[in-house]
Amino acid sequence: MMTFPAHHMELTSQPGEPDPAAMAAILHVDMDAFFVSVEVRENPDLKGKPVVVGGAGNRGVVAAASYEARVYGVRSAMPSARARVLCPQAIFLPGNHRLYSDVSERIMRRFREVTPLVEPLSLDEAFLDVSGAVRLLGQPMAIANDLRAEIQRTERLSCSVGVAGSKLVAKLASEAAKPTIDGRRVLPGLGVKEVPVGSETEFLGPLPIRAMWGVGPKTAEKLGRFGVATVGELADLPLDVLVAAVGQANGHHLYAVSRGIDDRPVEPNRPTKSISQEETYPEDLVEIEQLRRQLARLADGVASRLRKAGLHGRTVTLKVRVSSFETVTRSRTLTQAVSGRGEVLATARELAEGLLTERALFDEGIRLLGISISGLVKEAPQQLTLDDLIDDENALDGPESTDEAIDAIRDRFGSAAIGSVRLLGDDGIETIVRGRQSWGPSEEADPEADSGQEGHR
Repeated sequence: MMTFPAHHMELTSQPGEPDPAAMAAILHVDMDAFFVSVEVRENPDLKGKPVVVGGAGNRGVVAAASYEARVYGVRSAMPSARARVLCPQAIFLPGNHRLYSDVSERIMRRFREVTPLVEPLSLDEAFLDVSGAVRLLGQPMAIANDLRAEIQRTERLSCSVGVAGSKLVAKLASEAAKPTIDGRRVLPGLGVKEVPVGSETEFLGPLPIRAMWGVGPKTAEKLGRFGVATVGELADLPLDVLVAAVGQANGHHLYAVSRGIDDRPVEPNRPTKSISQEETYPEDLVEIEQLRRQLARLADGVASRLRKAGLHGRTVTLKVRVSSFETVTRSRTLTQAVSGRGEVLATARELAEGLLTERALFDEGIRLLGISISGLVKEAPQQLTLDDLIDDENALDGPESTDEAIDAIRDRFGSAAIGSVRLLGDDGIETIVRGRQSWGPSEEADPEADSGQEGHR
């Protein structure tokens, strides 16, 4: 176990020691095909086979693919139907969010044994600032190699590590350290890739411009008009030309990152910006009662997660994707932050009703629904009504206390132990479990019979 004394945060250098500010001391650790690798670890018979985690149905999406599947062109976020065409022998697994979360929690705990400056990006990747651990644990490259070996030993999982002087370059370096595909062969990667401070432009130069944060298809098309295809060519463009091409803010951003300039610190306590839940349905929703039922499930799931996190949110956003894959969103910012199921559902319903007046959603068919809450705060002062002031007991019988009682029952007896009558289906109360359906349904079935169970991630 890697541990260090309380004085590890000291960043000053001693005579003869390198200046921490000049070191490539930011690590980006990225687990290799994380979901699939965990599944293979649990079932060794899957080793060496094309394995896909995601929704197996025609509306499913690939969440992760083994390298053996990637040689056929299978990639994450690809429609599962396309993946089956490319790799008919692929083994589809629905995924296990609880298992992945448990493994991720142990890995993140090991990161924090190296340094408290850990910024998780997702279940399977994080930034670490190890500048304060150098005196005890050695140079950043040594720390990276030791950490990678420890994860392999304790979790039997592989990861790739980028070592650089900035978050931007460290993330790109970890990508360069990963295994690669050569035809139908999987070539082992470096495992750890260091980009020393001062060599950023040399490393970045050959990379395609789409590797840069902030360069999407439209920006790449605009830059292509100037003959820019690589980061090196991007760096050669004068600032005024960039600004004219992509705008003031994006121009200055690309001018900096193309030169490896990124002064963002590793943020160990980065606040959550939003909490969301969405589902893709096996069959389009074409009736108002179906819509109301699914809104109730989504609102219940999102509000429960808000309360578990001790958060309240002010902005409710409804996301709707129709059968043509067109996606529309509507948002409303409330006068005060909320965390109750009733408030979230009421706002989502109003947004849905407004959208229904704009277009015939049921003629098109609703393929996906989502609700998200943003504008999050830890504490939300509640404005008392006149009745509350007259009779304090009313406050104990309100929606907030009802939600708290429901949470307590679910904590003890499970998420399906209690819920709204609208959530009652043939198999009992169908609540939202985080991770279910985010990758699409696993098979074509009645949407009301295949929802609310333990899912992916």
